[in-house]
Amino acid sequence: MVEGSMTQGAGQGPEVERTATLRDFRVPAYVNETGPYAHSMQPGAAAGPVAQPVDHPDEYTPTQRDLPVINRGDTVQVTVEPDPEPGSAAPSDTGPGPLYVVGDVHGYFHELIAALQEQGLIDDSGQWCAGTARLWFLGDFTDRGPDGIGVIDLVMRLSAEAAAAGGYCKALMGNHELLLIGAKRFGDTPVNSGAGTATFQAAWLLNGGQKTDMDRLQDHHLQWMARLDAVEEVDGHLLVHSDTTAYLDYGRSIEEVNDTVRETLTRNDADEVWDLFRKFTKRFSFRDEGGADHVRSLLDTYGGTRIVHGHSPIPYLLGEVGSEDGEESAGPVVEGPHVYADGLAIAMDGGVTMAGKLLVQQLPLHI
Repeated sequence: MVEGSMTQGAGQGPEVERTATLRDFRVPAYVNETGPYAHSMQPGAAAGPVAQPVDHPDEYTPTQRDLPVINRGDTVQVTVEPDPEPGSAAPSDTGPGPLYVVGDVHGYFHELIAALQEQGLIDDSGQWCAGTARLWFLGDFTDRGPDGIGVIDLVMRLSAEAAAAGGYCKALMGNHELLLIGAKRFGDTPVNSGAGTATFQAAWLLNGGQKTDMDRLQDHHLQWMARLDAVEEVDGHLLVHSDTTAYLDYGRSIEEVNDTVRETLTRNDADEVWDLFRKFTKRFSFRDEGGADHVRSLLDTYGGTRIVHGHSPIPYLLGEVGSEDGEESAGPVVEGPHVYADGLAIAMDGGVTMAGKLLVQQLPLHI
């Protein structure tokens, strides 16, 4: 059974103002209908009416879609490192294999398969072929895209196959893992959001929850997600999902943060899990003035010389927000990771949910 082969590590300051809500991207139409699912449409169906920009209070809770839309004509050019030489992920007798990280997948299973194959990590049949290579997923496997459970199943299987080959495949906890866990455990139970009544079910639907994922979600998926680590340090890279300093609220060491997150989920208190989800949903702490100092606060506390994260799509980190004239054009161009905050931060969410790119990158990244 795959579950017995899971190996996930130990067990597996101030926030910048959030970008105002403009329009959603690839959120199913059923979120605007009555009932928990109503008559769901295919993933990628058009979203509902345009939401008006709002100023979020300090205790903002993610009960609305919070990222603006980039029209397909807005482009972003990002410096890209050359692809590793063929066979660079092959087994090595001289120490650990090469290190790779994967940005937000959000249910885009086929795009993930293609990206892993391009890097030589899996073969044409989808099996691990990278020997002692080390692969870290930065979280957010589900929601918005069509096959989040398929993505989770793949990562679980690759974890077993990589371990058998002398390498590893591991994953971090993203805010959408917390969202899916909460939607399954607590449903429409009201939580203390800090800004009015909220429920996990409503937040999950508003942020791209897919009925097909919920229908296929099983206990072993939930157990796997609940055991994921939140922070890890590998080869001087501090790996996290979210570009936020909120991790500091959960401990002064990597082990303490990971233990606190797992214990919070184990207690199964809806308000506690909501608060954890809310903090993991914060973003843009490293982007603007003072951003490098926020990165340093994490590096000084947890170790490492550079932070690597997902969560916030690279176009938004660059301040590239699409026009609101509704014109159709060709999509945002993201070719590789974005290095910023005085070179201390590497962003890995290429914006696959908005016709961007699902990024798989070998580290270290040289600039």
